[in-house]
Amino acid sequence: MTADPTTIVIATRDRRRELARTLEHLLALPERPRVTVVDNGSRDGTADLVARRFPGVDLIRLGRNHGSAARNLGVRAARTPYVAFSDDDSWWEPGALRRAADLLDAHPRLALISAATLVGPGRDPDPLNAVLAGSPLPARPELPGTPVLGFLACASIVRREAFLQARGFHPLLFFAGEETLLALDLRTHGWELCHVPSVRALHHPSTSRPSRGRLALEQRNALLTAWLRRPLRTAARGTARLAAAALHDPEARTALAGLLRRLPAALRERRPLPAHLEDQARLLENR
Repeated sequence: MTADPTTIVIATRDRRRELARTLEHLLALPERPRVTVVDNGSRDGTADLVARRFPGVDLIRLGRNHGSAARNLGVRAARTPYVAFSDDDSWWEPGALRRAADLLDAHPRLALISAATLVGPGRDPDPLNAVLAGSPLPARPELPGTPVLGFLACASIVRREAFLQARGFHPLLFFAGEETLLALDLRTHGWELCHVPSVRALHHPSTSRPSRGRLALEQRNALLTAWLRRPLRTAARGTARLAAAALHDPEARTALAGLLRRLPAALRERRPLPAHLEDQARLLENR
């Protein structure tokens, strides 16, 4: 049997029960992909569980929480041309990875496939599916799906070469909404991204997933992405709106404080988008 061209990378922290369920699903896939777990400094014995119960899974133990950038280490360790991401509460529909690999084989400038996400036992469509499918970016007949400038990490398959060229998920964002910056960086390097609904990921959200503070992280990271890649006036206007909201909104205050702590680093690494990509970013922003 030919080795599968895709490695699945999971970054996890303190979710041993959910991760065990996910690994059982992934190891039962007909494609038989390699699976790499990057343990983000778990304190609940997650890494030991993987080593004991799933000896065929590659395990990378980290001494501290690297956030979404932990995935970068899994991609670097992979030896396949393609990498699919799962979270510790998501997995792939049988056959999805094979279809994605065939599409990536056929389209050498395609860096990332954004799959459709089906949620829970009822396989309900994630609302993001419709957003991606309705992307206002100009259609590209040479692509196998709708051109996009965003994706959901746990429902994406990437070309390893392109991911490494774009330097993966930026550590400054840490977690929440980290996908947009990577999408922009992939396009800056001339790679394509598209949404392909026939490739499907299955998401069974963890009951231990913390929701408190998530909005603040998303607001902070949206503005960090703006300071890193968008025009200064765009980033400044967004920051002014957040500062105004912070006068009465605790989430906005948390987001603003986190932004200001990271802003000097963002300015040091600032690389504005090429004009044609900025036009696309504005088109998405104003739809």
